[in-house]
Amino acid sequence: MTLDQLARGESARISHIDWDQLVPSEGQRLRALGLDEGADVAIAHRGVFGGADPIALTVGRMTIAVRRAHAAAMQITQD
Repeated sequence: MTLDQLARGESARISHIDWDQLVPSEGQRLRALGLDEGADVAIAHRGVFGGADPIALTVGRMTIAVRRAHAAAMQITQD
């Protein structure tokens, strides 16, 4: 299952990220924000227009917004 498929309010752990799907600078930014394998995340909110973009994630005590394409590159396991 990928992170973009996770329901709002549910939590999971990132098990794998396909970095080849992302532009290198975007991958670097996501790592700097704490999105890497082993990170615990939860879906806080989804975009207003059709629920596609952005997806607001809770990572630790931070809330960050990512594009659906970024979330689709992240494999997760649910707790």
